[in-house]
Amino acid sequence: MGDILLQRLDGLRKRIDEIDREIVSLLKERMAIACEIGKEKAEAGLDAFDVGREQAVMENILQGNGGVFPSSGLKVIFREIISACRNAQMPLKIGFLGPEATFTHMAATRFFGHAPLFIASDTITGVFEEVERERIDFGVVPVENSIEGTVALTLDGFCEFKVKVCGEIYLPISHDLMNQSGRIDRIKKILSHPHAVAQCRMWLQKNLPAVAIEEVVSTAQAARWAAVDPSVAAIASPLAAQIYNLQVIARRIEDFAGNTTRFLVLGHGCPGPTGDDKTSLLLGLEDRPGSLMHLLEPLAVREINLTKIQSRPVKSEPWRYLFYVDITGHINDPEVREGIDAMKGGCTFLEWLGSYPKGRA
Repeated sequence: MGDILLQRLDGLRKRIDEIDREIVSLLKERMAIACEIGKEKAEAGLDAFDVGREQAVMENILQGNGGVFPSSGLKVIFREIISACRNAQMPLKIGFLGPEATFTHMAATRFFGHAPLFIASDTITGVFEEVERERIDFGVVPVENSIEGTVALTLDGFCEFKVKVCGEIYLPISHDLMNQSGRIDRIKKILSHPHAVAQCRMWLQKNLPAVAIEEVVSTAQAARWAAVDPSVAAIASPLAAQIYNLQVIARRIEDFAGNTTRFLVLGHGCPGPTGDDKTSLLLGLEDRPGSLMHLLEPLAVREINLTKIQSRPVKSEPWRYLFYVDITGHINDPEVREGIDAMKGGCTFLEWLGSYPKGRA
């Protein structure tokens, strides 16, 4: 029985080896075709990165799978295949709010794969500036969290820099408590980003009420400190524990399940319409009663959904505000174009920030 089993296993393993060789051969063929597409795009003056096309490719793959292969694994595999083929067409530089292993870094790799060159910035403003000056091709910044709300510095960036929104990413946020030893009794101080601390406050009060908490600029920086100081614990991402060789004391210590952060991809171009898009605007209003209601009326008349509206003060003019607005649809959709044109009469300022495929929450 043992010899028969070994023979069967050997036969199956040989078949897997054959399949792997077939996969590699097909990947080489895919890469060659992708490079040909890259040449055609370059000659036509088109961007190598087409987020709408890449989303369509991924959806076709998942539909063709029929649920046989785990969808989450298939997404990871083909995200990296697409990333490698795209990078062969044109290597990209991607900026993100760093350092390495922040949730913004995770969002950037989820959107672009791991093939591009990722460049960390110390601040959100720094990412905007690098994109505007075209020192990087794209930037990734957080814009809102399902629990903590809007990231003000990102909205301010649209007031200060000339960039476009090219895409969005929704990333589930999971916070782990970690240190060098993996022992909770060794913790003398906890470090993390203010938002992470706020999202884990009830757990911390229940389990570590007497331990001092110090806020730092990022969850990744907290992990870096914990990696060199055995008395420090960090609240950070699972990726941070891997990168900085830390032991996880407690997993998923966030107070509310379903915590998700939305990130924006910054660039200069505009992806074509996909039929499932968003458009972002920056508006200034006249100072008169009912101005906001009248401004939004052209959207309601055309049944264009308003998905977000957030006011931000104009720093140079006290008590004057700009509004960041997200609506459904693409700037090239006739009803969206007409609605935006109709809004201009009630605005002192209107800037189109970009149209892009909706991210998947």
